[in-house]
Amino acid sequence: MKYARIQNGAHIRVAAISDDGNSYTTKIIDGKEFSGDMRAWISETGGGPDPAIDSASENWAPLDDIRLLAPIIPPRNVFCVGKNYRTHAREFEKSGFDTSSKAGEEIPPFPVVFTKAPTSIIGDGDDIVSHASLTTQLDYEAELAVVIGVRGKHISRANAWSHVYGYTIVNDVTARDFQQRHRQWFLGKSMDTFCPMGPWIARASSIKPEEMAIRCHVNGELRQDSSPAHLIFDIPALIETISAGIELLPGDVIATGTPAGVGIGFDPPRFLRPGDRISISISGIGTLSNSVS
Repeated sequence: MKYARIQNGAHIRVAAISDDGNSYTTKIIDGKEFSGDMRAWISETGGGPDPAIDSASENWAPLDDIRLLAPIIPPRNVFCVGKNYRTHAREFEKSGFDTSSKAGEEIPPFPVVFTKAPTSIIGDGDDIVSHASLTTQLDYEAELAVVIGVRGKHISRANAWSHVYGYTIVNDVTARDFQQRHRQWFLGKSMDTFCPMGPWIARASSIKPEEMAIRCHVNGELRQDSSPAHLIFDIPALIETISAGIELLPGDVIATGTPAGVGIGFDPPRFLRPGDRISISISGIGTLSNSVS
């Protein structure tokens, strides 16, 4: 099952999404509507199975009639992982923009964890603001994101999957000049609108990350094409690493890293410009699309 946050007029609700991604219902608990608080929904249902949803056609409506919001605003910063695909780690090291590694180091020995401010989150269809007065090196990064369902600390690899509620898509938009200038990545990755997320959350029980395909198109051109099967540090390793000293909470989001094919991986680099459209598809989840304004 997939769950979204939708806005219909002044009303915001959590909604179940049909398998084909074309319709929704807000009658997801005993035929009653739930509030628009996805964190509360996850806290209530994250440790158990999906509720039975009435399949009666009169309860479902086309998605065309409503606005999709970002599926969740986590309780704190989005946890992100840098250089977690070998091919991207190599292109990043060769680009000259990487200030995080030792000379000649392509593959990090431990997960590179940073964060993005939750105020940077936008939903499917929302515009990415170019911040043209601040940056001339705007880049995209297609990422699978993990949504935590059950709180926990000191989570072992063996128990990590039991803490996963589901998955969504994140575009880790980055101002490369800020990333390089400030050396620590937070400012270059946390500007307003720099974290498109969505279009919804797919429950973990319905898909296997190692079988997913991640593809990113810019203006219809395929730029990134890979799979979480190629992660350097897999999802259990990331959960174990982060939870070692930080208690993970329901609604926390972990963006697992991006594969090769980002703008700085080209020679010369191919940065985003106003009017560009970025569409990221992950099999089993859906497609997240945003334009630059």
